[in-house]
Amino acid sequence: MRLKQRGLGFGFGVLTTLQSTPLFILPSISSLPLQKLLHTSPLSLTFLSPLPPHHFLPSSASPFPPSSPLPTPPFPHTLSWPTLQDSETQFQAESQTTLSLDLHHLDNLSPDFKSTPQSLFKLRLRRDAIRVKALSTIAAVSQTNVSGAAGDFSSSVISGLAQGSGEYFTRIGIGTPPKYVYMVLDTGSDVVWVQCSPCRKCYSQTDPVFDPKASSSFLGVSCGSPLCRRLDSPGCNNRQKCLYQVSYGDGSFTVGEFSTETLTFRRTKVSNVALGCGHDNEGLFVGAAGLLGLGRGKLSFPTQAGSRFGGKFSYCLVDRSASSKPSSMVFGESAVSRNAVFTPLLTNPKLDTFYYVGLNGISVGGARVPGITPSLFKMDQMGSGGVIVDSGTSVTRLTRPAYVALRDAFRAGATNLKRAPDFSLFDTCFDLSGKTEVKVPTVVLHFEGADVSLPASNYLIPVDSEGKFCFAFAGTMSGLSIIGNIQQQGFRVVFDMANNRVGFAARGCA
Repeated sequence: MRLKQRGLGFGFGVLTTLQSTPLFILPSISSLPLQKLLHTSPLSLTFLSPLPPHHFLPSSASPFPPSSPLPTPPFPHTLSWPTLQDSETQFQAESQTTLSLDLHHLDNLSPDFKSTPQSLFKLRLRRDAIRVKALSTIAAVSQTNVSGAAGDFSSSVISGLAQGSGEYFTRIGIGTPPKYVYMVLDTGSDVVWVQCSPCRKCYSQTDPVFDPKASSSFLGVSCGSPLCRRLDSPGCNNRQKCLYQVSYGDGSFTVGEFSTETLTFRRTKVSNVALGCGHDNEGLFVGAAGLLGLGRGKLSFPTQAGSRFGGKFSYCLVDRSASSKPSSMVFGESAVSRNAVFTPLLTNPKLDTFYYVGLNGISVGGARVPGITPSLFKMDQMGSGGVIVDSGTSVTRLTRPAYVALRDAFRAGATNLKRAPDFSLFDTCFDLSGKTEVKVPTVVLHFEGADVSLPASNYLIPVDSEGKFCFAFAGTMSGLSIIGNIQQQGFRVVFDMANNRVGFAARGCA
């Protein structure tokens, strides 16, 4: 399916459907303390209009002013990656001060799914709901309770769609010499881990399982070391080596030996990174060899290596189409896009993992939605509520009152569209079969200090091959709202911890 947007003024954009290809939302590889779920992706989604997303912003709208981690489940399908060169061969004349990684969408891979698109989509939505519930639980529980020279580096990013995952993967080298593998990007969890041999129980992954004995830089952590004590629930084996265990909201988990290892981002090496070497990894993990924890906690990669890249990184979640090129994840000064709009990064005193931001309101069709006020997204003194930006959740969740107001405003602005039956968690769907162009209301998220205008394909998505499209937001009874990866797609999202801010740059995947 192809989508085309054009600004029409008066708060409307045009959605052009040139062919009916369903958007598949796939299961997540369960990472982070609340498994990452669902990532909607149409098999063939192409943006035809050269106009930027902001072109859809109506002129009237432009001035708007540790808790225990959780586990992951196994995926039944055999995984097969396309032929992709390892990062070191893809690297092209970067300066030694630049570290970058390509970001890939899983659509570049070709799985052999036996299920129908509709059943897969519903499965992804169920898993997305599990992740959201887990994240909310983590936030609720929290209420009770590497040196180096500065320089930039990067890696590639792809969608995990073709592997049946709603998450995004990056390709990095583990050990010395580096063995390149796919790792899940997770801003909602902290611990970095990879499947290791010997495996007592390991899920199927595309790349060979990492063998720590083949790496000269692998070093086990002793039980009494400060690094071991940073774990929420450290253990100790009969060799006095530190053991870790991380479980995720869907019941998935990883258990193994805690260690330090060298990670290679293209040609840039980052040594002494605390890494879980998992010998028992069970649940909904899909395709990737492990997880790159990008949260704000003490064991996340940004926290461990922040001095190496100045506490700044960004990613762009690529188009969900099979033909899309890999995008990149960048660490360092070059991660901060010039055209990004920024919102302050908020701190939850009870939970250090998540990236909290302030959301003041939402506009539909060029007008602020009545009833959606900052108070609905406010974090209280106990750390409850708030809004987080999460790479692992697919569908954006808003507190129920905010969602109902947004949904009703969108319905009122889309009376020209034929309604269709509900689909899974989506209660606002439309029958666009036989149409080549439809007019839809614009949607703008008003963060504190930053207005982000969403492309139509980031909130109206196909859920089958028959022309049914649904409004890609959902409500939650939890006080925690989550900005998911469907709404982030195509933007370069900047995490600037040095200046306590999060940025969004339109058309950031180029």
